[in-house]
Amino acid sequence: ALSMFGTTVGLYGIPWCEKSLLLTALMSVIGASMGILDTGGNVLALNTWGEEAGPHMQALHFSFAAGAFVAPILAKMALGGSESKDLLAAERTNQSVPRSVPAASAASAMSVLKQHLRADFLWSYIVIGTYLLLVSFFFFVLYSRGRSARDKSKASLQKCMFAKYHYTLIFLLFIFFLCYVGAEVTYGSYIFTYAKVFAEMKENEAAALNSVFWGAFAACRGVAIFCATCLYPGTMILLSIVGSAISSSCLAFLARYPASLWAGTAVYGASMATIFPSGISWIEQYTVVEGKSASLFVIGAALGEMCIPAVVGYLQGRFHRVPVVMYTALVTSAMTILLFPLMYKLANCPRDGGLKEVSESEDRKALLSNSGLNEDEE
Repeated sequence: ALSMFGTTVGLYGIPWCEKSLLLTALMSVIGASMGILDTGGNVLALNTWGEEAGPHMQALHFSFAAGAFVAPILAKMALGGSESKDLLAAERTNQSVPRSVPAASAASAMSVLKQHLRADFLWSYIVIGTYLLLVSFFFFVLYSRGRSARDKSKASLQKCMFAKYHYTLIFLLFIFFLCYVGAEVTYGSYIFTYAKVFAEMKENEAAALNSVFWGAFAACRGVAIFCATCLYPGTMILLSIVGSAISSSCLAFLARYPASLWAGTAVYGASMATIFPSGISWIEQYTVVEGKSASLFVIGAALGEMCIPAVVGYLQGRFHRVPVVMYTALVTSAMTILLFPLMYKLANCPRDGGLKEVSESEDRKALLSNSGLNEDEE
């Protein structure tokens, strides 16, 4: 609720910014709020549904993919249509003004255009901000009505459910998400340029290839909601990393063929879709995922999203004839294939006997307290 409220404040303030420093501050507020939302949303889903959080986690991340796919299209339609109307109005203004004052007419037309565009941007930010404010209000209501001692007792019972190699698993999953999200954002960011430069596609074909990647990504996340009801998270991760490995291999070595490029892009986008939500659901089966652990996962994803595209852009600028983006997809897929069996092996290591004894002792005390008997009477 607090993160969405912070995003609302930032969205309300952006249209009125006339200084770059103030705009930077508001964008930083929005970025921090969204980071908190990513962490809190995942933890809230796990705390709410527990072992049955798989489909709900997939639905949560499907909403991210659907919004990222649909929002730019709607924004382009709204702003593009308004901009074309304003340009027509400006042209009519130019035609109606005598030829002796062309500079004044152009300035007037540009002023009208800027006013209309400013109004469109203003209303866009106000509508989106108001929507987030309403959702934030509902979360505040749920928070005020949903707290109970039952949640505290549940948390206390989960204290002894940590895996034997808890911190090692958290660190390896941190690296896993860094590679995965970095590869996802890198491919989605550079496939348009790759299609134009290396595949020599036209601009509309390159844009269609980019849409194929993100469309397959969003569609597969939607399908994963239903698949999560009958498949284990580990099975979904295994299918995803195998699919990403096969498709990235085809893209690295056979991308010069158009059919391989189109099919590989679609399969790669579909394979990348379910890894993040499935990874969080998978680790929750073996150890406790607290707020700190979930925040590390999001930090790893954010670092991959920042660093890997920057490195790829730098290398692509140095080696113009090398398809760096395809080799990056192959290397990151190989990393995930190596990391997941290692994490699976560590997660299935038996816990120490002491933890089991402590858990049995706590269960015994809980039963005695509920029955109203002390240990001697029992």
